Amino acid sequence: MADAGEKGVRAEEDITKDGSVDLRGRPCVRSKGGRWTACFFIVGYEVFERMAFYGIASNLVIYLTKKLHEGTVSSANNVTNWVGTVWMTPILGAYIADAHLGRYWTFVISSAIYLLGMSLLTLTVSLRSLRPPSCGTAQAGDCNRHATPFQVGIFYCSLYIIALGTGGTKPNISTMGADQFDDFEPRERSQKLSFFNWWMFSIFFGTLFSNTFLIYIQDNVGWSVGYGLPTVGLAISIFIFLVGTPSYRHKIPSGSPFTRMATVIVAAIRKWDVPLPIDPKELHELDLEEYARAGKFRIKHTTSLRFFDKASVKSGPNTPWKLCSVTQVEETKQMVKMLPVLAATLIPSVLTAQVHTLFIKQGTTLNRSMGPHFEIPPACLTAFVTIFMLMSLVLYDQCLVPAMRKYTKNPRGFSLLQRLGIGLVIHVVIMVIASLTERYRLKVARDHGLVDKDAVIPLSIFVLLPQFALMGIADTFVEVAKLEFFYDQAPEAMKSLGTSYFTTSLGVGNFLSSVLLSTVSDITKKNGSKGWIQDNLNVSHLDYYYAFFAALGVINLFFFAVVSKSYTYNTEVMESEIELRK
Repeated sequence: MADAGEKGVRAEEDITKDGSVDLRGRPCVRSKGGRWTACFFIVGYEVFERMAFYGIASNLVIYLTKKLHEGTVSSANNVTNWVGTVWMTPILGAYIADAHLGRYWTFVISSAIYLLGMSLLTLTVSLRSLRPPSCGTAQAGDCNRHATPFQVGIFYCSLYIIALGTGGTKPNISTMGADQFDDFEPRERSQKLSFFNWWMFSIFFGTLFSNTFLIYIQDNVGWSVGYGLPTVGLAISIFIFLVGTPSYRHKIPSGSPFTRMATVIVAAIRKWDVPLPIDPKELHELDLEEYARAGKFRIKHTTSLRFFDKASVKSGPNTPWKLCSVTQVEETKQMVKMLPVLAATLIPSVLTAQVHTLFIKQGTTLNRSMGPHFEIPPACLTAFVTIFMLMSLVLYDQCLVPAMRKYTKNPRGFSLLQRLGIGLVIHVVIMVIASLTERYRLKVARDHGLVDKDAVIPLSIFVLLPQFALMGIADTFVEVAKLEFFYDQAPEAMKSLGTSYFTTSLGVGNFLSSVLLSTVSDITKKNGSKGWIQDNLNVSHLDYYYAFFAALGVINLFFFAVVSKSYTYNTEVMESEIELRK
């Protein structure tokens, strides 16, 4: 009997404490799944998926120009609109996961849609009936053989099917990876601190392959092979993910996060004139046992955003749109108070968008020769972002974090907002360097009489290396901190929605980049001026434009300082779990 009792205690202790379940809805046994064992499959998926995605995105503007015969402006706008859509659809995917299907099934279904889009895209560049006619050596603007409306339509249809598929994969795969670690078990929580660093490492490892090998294949072998390989890579990534299915931990869907937040906002507005009780214990809250039966946790009342507390005041009828629990109110507070931080990440996302547009455009004006028989494609410059990001990420995780722990006493080394702030400073430095580099490039153009000519300047393309390299280092701080912050600070029932804040930042940043480019171009053309940005960069003033971005970065840095100083982090262990374990 004693042995049976001890086995029962050990079995109970081996159950995860964060409410995670297996695919059949049974409580997870710690020793049978989760942790890095499960994450190896998830991280392996991301390596191949990033290779697939950036295999399409990195050189898309070149395909639109060369094969669909679009002009520079229209091709750039179409790429920006598609990328912006790719990063905005995760809001829908997060909602479906949190409210209905859960992260695993939302991801699996979305992956099938993603693979469908990639397969269709490969067919459009391979089959003669779907492939646009070739113009030979003619420039895009001089080509008289245009793609048919059907060919254009099927191409863009495949792109937006991909965007729809990524909407369900992007917010759920990283969230599902973080779900493999139990926050209530100290060793697993410690391992989770490194997960997002290595997650970003896998992303950029796959991106590096795309920005070198696949770009070379597309430019020198053909688009059929260049798009076919990413499609095969995506199929492999999905297979890797499915192989790991038995080891995954899952979180139970807890209803629509938008509905829960909306009920709090509506109830608080309806009771705007109702006084708050002095003792927060008088606010409406459910019993611990009710949360335990639903596999949820109760959140302790906080004093931030007290207006929302009115939704929990016991006054009037007890209906969902007039009375909400303290936990529901606190969930809403946690999502709302992250919005100023989200706003502070928009300008950094705009700056990041320059890497695949104007930074590469600069490279087309410089000497790309690396020997008598080889020239480096300008798009390959983005590989240096990846290389420096990979190196700095390893140094950060293995060297800087352990060193800083001794001084800050923070397990992460820096707090999440401190890490983000360091990255914002680096972004300002990048734009200052980019402005000075462009001023030097224009000086060389003037010295060689090339100002009025759209010609290659006798200056090595590697003069741009500092701004690309620093952008990789900045990503180690900004992008990783954003992803981890929005996941970590979101309530347990809204983790996917929290992760979608990260993708929303990138999506809005891409759209803002287009708006700013058009606006600045139009404004600077007034009073007879030709404007800062023209087709011929040698008569343009990208140096002014980059200086403008540096100024925006400084202003945003001050805004971020105010936001971060007033931000209060959520408690890491919920009171309900402590009480249930007493």
